[in-house]
Amino acid sequence: MQKQSSFKGSPISGTLYLVPTPIGNLQDMTYRAVETLKTVQLIASEDTRNTQKLLNHFEIKTPQKSLHEHNFKERVPELITLLQQGINIAQVSDAGMPSISDPGHELVVACIAEEINVVALPGATAGLTALIASGLNPQPNYFYGFLPRKKSEQLTVLNTLKNEMATLIFYESPYRLKQTVANLAEVFGSRQAVICRELTKVHEEYLRGNLVELASYLAENAVKGECCLMVAGSSGSRKDDVSAETAMLSLKEQVENLVKTGMKPNQAIKTVAQNNQVKKQVVYKKYHEIFESAD
Repeated sequence: MQKQSSFKGSPISGTLYLVPTPIGNLQDMTYRAVETLKTVQLIASEDTRNTQKLLNHFEIKTPQKSLHEHNFKERVPELITLLQQGINIAQVSDAGMPSISDPGHELVVACIAEEINVVALPGATAGLTALIASGLNPQPNYFYGFLPRKKSEQLTVLNTLKNEMATLIFYESPYRLKQTVANLAEVFGSRQAVICRELTKVHEEYLRGNLVELASYLAENAVKGECCLMVAGSSGSRKDDVSAETAMLSLKEQVENLVKTGMKPNQAIKTVAQNNQVKKQVVYKKYHEIFESAD
């Protein structure tokens, strides 16, 4: 067991401060965050060039060292040595909360192993900020972050999540959003979902609908900016996960809507069959308009 008293006593080493930075609007920087960045002796930054813009805006003169996914193995021991010498260090990522789909976790683990105090400051984080305005159930929620890029790996992960009852939170690049939403529609059917892009910025936008509607929209419309994607949790019944609007459509219309998103007809037929809890052959015949001949 290990006990940390963050603000009592006189620690023999420096303290690592985890400092969130704005995800778009610079006014979201807290007074405490600015003061911390001014008073520490060093800032460990994901990208020193990006962080320098923030430091310039708030007239912060503290020096930086880079800490990112490509150099953390060499940099973490250096930072630990400085902390052990009594140097206070603030760790920041390019935007938002350090360690949340950003670098930082390895340094935290190393500090804990060396019994160096780690103090986290509250502040901007995209996932929960978007969630509370999404209209989806805010709790319980399940933050996943970025899904795998390869479709096969992504589908494997989504299939492990399809029975999760918590609202799911993903981050996604605008360049991969179209395919990711199509994959979600393939696995989850017409479950309700929300896309938030350009959060806290002047072009902030929410797209609300079911996954099939969103996939159809993205098939014809490009979006810009980093995106937060939230999907309603499973109700416990595949049929209940289908929206009322979709349930009113014929089986053929449901397949056609999925095909419009770019899904192959055979996969669309399989998805509609699962969503409606009917045999695949039934949907196949409806889609291809194969009618049983009467004797």
